[in-house]
Amino acid sequence: MSAPAADPQRMELRRDALLGTLAGRVPFLDFLGVRLDRHGDELTLVLPFSGKLIGNPMVPALHGGATAALLEISALLELSRTLIWADLETLPATGTEGGGDSLPPLPRTIDFSIDYLRAGQPADACARAFVIRAGRRYASVRAEAWQESRAKPFAQATVHFLMPGRKDG
Repeated sequence: MSAPAADPQRMELRRDALLGTLAGRVPFLDFLGVRLDRHGDELTLVLPFSGKLIGNPMVPALHGGATAALLEISALLELSRTLIWADLETLPATGTEGGGDSLPPLPRTIDFSIDYLRAGQPADACARAFVIRAGRRYASVRAEAWQESRAKPFAQATVHFLMPGRKDG
């Protein structure tokens, strides 16, 4: 009976490895210091506060570019994770734990629209994204960022992506 319990544990390890591989494809995550927080199938990005993230020291407010980057990367990782997650059991183990050569390329941003609802405070920020539509050529993802309460986002964005696997031109 111990063998069936090992399969879910192995899948969790593969999912964590997949997220590590996907995050490694976005080097700006390291610059910002963003960490991934996964609970089951929910992925939250956490942007720890740092003085370099202040855009207006008079307020002080979180830089709009840092907020936009957090939201766009959240959308990108959620879409990529969603596309691969269902097929993870059929991918070879070396494709997710190694260099990720068997993973498809990342979707490319077509359009990014952000609403700054209020100034981001000098504190940790979190972001979570939700895939609205993912077709063969196009995807739409909504993302939101919050600090003190998820019910009170300070920014939200809609991101449209060109899906990987199609040749341009």
